[in-house]
Amino acid sequence: MTTTGNAKPSRLSPEAVPRRDWLGLSAMWSMGAAMAFSLIGMLRLPKAAVLSSPSKKFRVTLPASLNAGEAFVPPGRTVAVFKDAEGVHAISTVCTHLGCVIKPVAEGFECPCHGSQFHGDGSVKRGPAPRALPWLKVTASGGNLMVDEGAVVPAGTKVNV
Repeated sequence: MTTTGNAKPSRLSPEAVPRRDWLGLSAMWSMGAAMAFSLIGMLRLPKAAVLSSPSKKFRVTLPASLNAGEAFVPPGRTVAVFKDAEGVHAISTVCTHLGCVIKPVAEGFECPCHGSQFHGDGSVKRGPAPRALPWLKVTASGGNLMVDEGAVVPAGTKVNV
């Protein structure tokens, strides 16, 4: 026999959550999650989000086997250093057209991106580069050479070693 009517629910069965209570609880959980994510973001702020770059000023030791007029490109740098009877000078190896790193060749420099060619002194041999390669500041103290990639000097400026 089955009874239909006001049967008492079991004390072990969960109560139904009213709709307004459920909406309030979901809003509280959303607020908690937003605060947790913002706290994680704030904890990341002290750490720099940029990559460190090498110093613009660096020390160069020229190899003893470097011939006069031959380019020496220090590893990891965009500079060509030359030594001749008049002194030492440095030329940037960043193309003045679109900023590609150029490669030293027997006749001077050549841009692998768009074909610009430069003489050994950095002047333009063939475009599309609009201007010559900049000469960079070189200082010497004792036997140490310092090249400053951030300081441009007039073409032809050399330092005696």
